[in-house]
Amino acid sequence: MEPNDNKPKKTGRAVMPEQPPLERIKNFFEVPLGYTPEQAMIEAQRCIQCKKPLCVGGCPVNINIPWFVRLVAEGKFVDAARKIKETNGLPAVCGRVCPQEDQCEKVCVVGKKGEAVSIGRLERFAADYEREHGEAQLPEIPKWTGKKAAVVGAGPAGLTVASDLVKKGHKVTVFEALHTAGGVLMYGIPEFRLPKKIVQSEVEFLQRMGVEVRLNSVVGKLETIDELLSNGYGAVFVGSGAGLPNFMNIPGENLSGVYSANEYLTRVNLMKAYQFPEYDTPVIRGRKITVFGGGNTAMDSARTAIRLCPEEVTIVYRRGREELPARTEEIHHGEQEGLKFKFLTAPKKFIGDKDGRLQGVECVKMELSEPDESGRRRPVEVKGSEFVIETDVAIIAIGNGANPLIPQTTPDIKVNKWGNITVDQDTAKTSKKGVFSGGDIVRGGATVILAMGDGRRAANAMHDYMMTGVW
Repeated sequence: MEPNDNKPKKTGRAVMPEQPPLERIKNFFEVPLGYTPEQAMIEAQRCIQCKKPLCVGGCPVNINIPWFVRLVAEGKFVDAARKIKETNGLPAVCGRVCPQEDQCEKVCVVGKKGEAVSIGRLERFAADYEREHGEAQLPEIPKWTGKKAAVVGAGPAGLTVASDLVKKGHKVTVFEALHTAGGVLMYGIPEFRLPKKIVQSEVEFLQRMGVEVRLNSVVGKLETIDELLSNGYGAVFVGSGAGLPNFMNIPGENLSGVYSANEYLTRVNLMKAYQFPEYDTPVIRGRKITVFGGGNTAMDSARTAIRLCPEEVTIVYRRGREELPARTEEIHHGEQEGLKFKFLTAPKKFIGDKDGRLQGVECVKMELSEPDESGRRRPVEVKGSEFVIETDVAIIAIGNGANPLIPQTTPDIKVNKWGNITVDQDTAKTSKKGVFSGGDIVRGGATVILAMGDGRRAANAMHDYMMTGVW
C-alpha cells in the first residue's frame, strides 16, 4: 500500500480497511476493520466546523457531532467518546449499524460538493478506542430519588431508557424475555456487522451504573404490566419490539427448509448455529438459498447465508434495484461476496419433495405500474411469466409485526390496526397511566438510532411523571 493511500483528497474520505471478500465469506469476523488513529484524525480534519451544523439535527439523539469530530481531529479520542456518550449510550453500536447516509451525513455541508464526513466511522472509532484502552468512565449517579422504573425489553430503546433514568437518580429494572440482553442487536444483526462482545460490554456498563437486568423474564406471562405497577414501579416503559415475522401466505410455506428471517438470524446469531456442533443449534445450510425481501434484514439474512451455503445465495425482490430499501453499503458488500439478485420477481408457491422438504419456488415476473397517490410504483404480475428457481432453503424477510404479548395482556393499552402501540409523539405516553412505549413496538421495524431517540424522549417524560405525579 502506498503511504498516502488513506489520505483523502479535498472531497474524498479516508478509506476504511476491510476484510477481502473471498476471505470474509469463510468467517463471521467483522468486515470493516475500523480506522487507525492516523486515519481517524485525517478524516476528522475534513469537518469544516459549520456555524449552523445541520448534522446535529439529522441525528435522532442530537449528538454534538462537530465537537466530538474536532476532538478526534485533535487526537483527544477518549474525550470524543465521552462527548458522544452525553447523548448516545451506545456509540460503538450506532457507529456500525446506523444509516448515517440518510441522517447526519445526508445533510453534511462538506457532502454538498464531495463526500460527506464519515461521521459514523468516527463515532465507531472513538467508542472502540475508549473501550479497548479501558478508559470507559462511569458517570456520576445522583442520590436515589426514591422512585423505581421498570423497562420491558433490553433492546436499543429499553437500554437507552434505563441509562437515562439511572443517571437521573432512579432505580431501574430491565425485564428481558431472552437469555441474553440486547434485543435485536443480539438476535437480528449478524456478528460480521456487529460483534456481540460489543453489545455485551454496553450492557455490562449499564449494570455497573446500577441498572438491574433480569433475563428470561417474559412480561405478560410471569408478570403483567398491571402487576409491575402494583409492585412499586412508578412507571413502566414497553420496548418489546417487532418480533412477529410476516409471511407471504403462499402454498408450501410450511415445508422443511422455509424460515422466517427472525428464526434464521436468531438461530445463527444469538444461538450460534454457525459454530455447530460446539453450539448445539442446528440450521439447514443448503446448497442453494433464496431470500425474499429487499431491506436490511434481507441483506443480513443473505450475507449470513453466503457464509453457510456452499453454492449460491439469491435475493428475490418484487421491485427494481433502484427501489431496494437496504443500505447501499450492505448491498455493495453483498455483491462483493457473490450475492445474486433477481429483481422484478415475486414468489407464487413453494415446491417440496415427497418428504416435505423444500425443492424449489415458483416465481412470476413483475413490472412496475404508474406511480400511485403515494408516489410509489406498484409491482404487478406479468401474465404467463411463471418460472421455477431451484432452492433448498428459503428465508422470508418481508418485515415484522409488533410483539402482541403486552397488548394482549394489557387491553387498556391502545394499539393501531397493525398492532403497534399508539403513543404521544412528544412524551411516549400510552393510553394507560404510568406506561410509556417506544422503538419497534411503536414504529414497526425501524432503525436502532430511532428506537434510541424514542427511549430518550420516554425517559425524560417518565422522570417528570414519577417526580410530579402529573400525567
